[in-house]
Amino acid sequence: MAKRRRSKFSIPIFSGIRAAWQSGYGLADLRQDILAGLTIGTVALPLSMALAIATGVPPQHGLYTAIVAGAIIAITGGSRYNVSGPTAAFVVILFPIVQQYGLGGLLIATMMAGLILVILGLARMGRLIQFVPYPVVLGFTAGIAVVIASMQIPDFLGLTVDENGDHFLANMIHLVFALPSLDYYELGIGVATLALLIFWPRLNLPIPAPLIGLVAAAVLGYWLNSSVDGQLIDTIASRFTWSVDGVTGYGIPPIPPSFTAPWTLPGPDGQPLVVNFSLIVDLAGPAFAIAILGAIESLLCAVIADGLTKTKHDPNAELVGQGLGNIVAPFFGGITATAALARTATSIRSGARSPIAAVIHSLVVLGAVLALAGLLGMVPMAALAALLFIIAWNMSEARHVVRVVRNAPGGDVAILLVCFGLTVLFDMVVAVAVGIGLAGALFIQRMAAITNSQSRSNESHPATQGLPSSVMVYDVNGPLFFGVAEKAITTIQGIDQQVQTVILDMQDVPTIDATAIVALQSLVNKLQHDRVGLIMVGLPARLMVKLSRAGIKKQTGRLTYCRNLSHARDVALRWITPPVENHE
Repeated sequence: MAKRRRSKFSIPIFSGIRAAWQSGYGLADLRQDILAGLTIGTVALPLSMALAIATGVPPQHGLYTAIVAGAIIAITGGSRYNVSGPTAAFVVILFPIVQQYGLGGLLIATMMAGLILVILGLARMGRLIQFVPYPVVLGFTAGIAVVIASMQIPDFLGLTVDENGDHFLANMIHLVFALPSLDYYELGIGVATLALLIFWPRLNLPIPAPLIGLVAAAVLGYWLNSSVDGQLIDTIASRFTWSVDGVTGYGIPPIPPSFTAPWTLPGPDGQPLVVNFSLIVDLAGPAFAIAILGAIESLLCAVIADGLTKTKHDPNAELVGQGLGNIVAPFFGGITATAALARTATSIRSGARSPIAAVIHSLVVLGAVLALAGLLGMVPMAALAALLFIIAWNMSEARHVVRVVRNAPGGDVAILLVCFGLTVLFDMVVAVAVGIGLAGALFIQRMAAITNSQSRSNESHPATQGLPSSVMVYDVNGPLFFGVAEKAITTIQGIDQQVQTVILDMQDVPTIDATAIVALQSLVNKLQHDRVGLIMVGLPARLMVKLSRAGIKKQTGRLTYCRNLSHARDVALRWITPPVENHE
């Protein structure tokens, strides 16, 4: 029976849930997914609210993200275990977008980023994530953690800050001037919540620390507010209001996500956003940054999940799934989503078997919005700030940073510190661009150190023994590419006038780029001008074809390619030995 041919183009989608089904999914697995989903949902509930507020939007938008994007990405993505929703990594990118373009601009940028992610997935670019150097990732994530933590200081201390921008140093100056407005009640709520979040996990109880911490803070805040006249403790309900179909309220609206075109939502001035070509161009840069960070976060999370579960994800399908989630979620009020490592690890530890666990988590959040919106509004802002301090600390990976600084080569340490500093002082886009550029330069420097060409005695190799001094053998090692090709080829050009043939042993040359081809062409021209023959040895067929197409072709007595040094020796002897004339 003939085998069915697979289509050359197939859309990478539903890979995670398909892999779970093919592994023999049953009722026992469903039971485990439900239990895991309940646990993740209780963890995601406070995190989603806190991260939305840190981004600069009302808390319900974080909840809608977990509900809509979390379910769509789980079903369509390429990982069996990734749990997606709002994450801390995006705060430093999304907060400036909200300030400049409003909620409507943020949702449009999210949709654009989703489209970019889908294109990356369809173009099979999921594996490119492995080319982002670890010091770059560690540097900008640590920098993001510092920025997130600094943004929580006003709520944690109960400060009244006149203005809060997107520049770290300016914000720090504003905080210093605002210190006289410190509120000891807010500080007490924050410190108590922070202490509970730190020490609760040590008790090894099944209730997640974020849930117990915010519930305890809400109870304490309610007691303090009830014991005095007026609002003593700032809460979600006192900070945020909502209006739906003429009905207004405080805190979080007790309604499910509803369809709303993102471009009808308010811009920075509170009026409906005016969508035009200029706005799309302005949002293209932020959208690209969102897409790249989303790809990095999601695929790194999937790799870690694979290591914990001994499974294998489909990176291209994961990118498509992340893209679809970020395209659809904004139509229901959801902000940017990506895979969240903490929630994914919690899901795995809770016994999750498939993406169904992430879908259950979305349903849990939806149920909480419908049934507990009023109670969620009682959570103090200082408690959410304490929770974000914990998130920032976990995100910083301080132990890994210290270990890299102590043990890594100096160049890698410099890249980490530069990325960290640029993320804090400027933004993540600049940090990643500069970091990858520096990492590339460092790579070129290291490759240049191992790429070389040097003359070799004819007697040093059995295959070249007996060759006359008019034949010079050069050993070329390492990849020939820009930055090293010119140095390697220039060494060969300085030959004695008595040399009639040059043999280049290129068996250890794995690749040749355009710069090296130009340098080789220059060498060929010089040798031909000096009437010196050139024999290149050991090149793979693909490289010989590449050179031939570039014009470096075989010429009788002047230029040829040989399989090995023995063959090159025979050719060289034939070239330098004049033919015997027949006088008959």
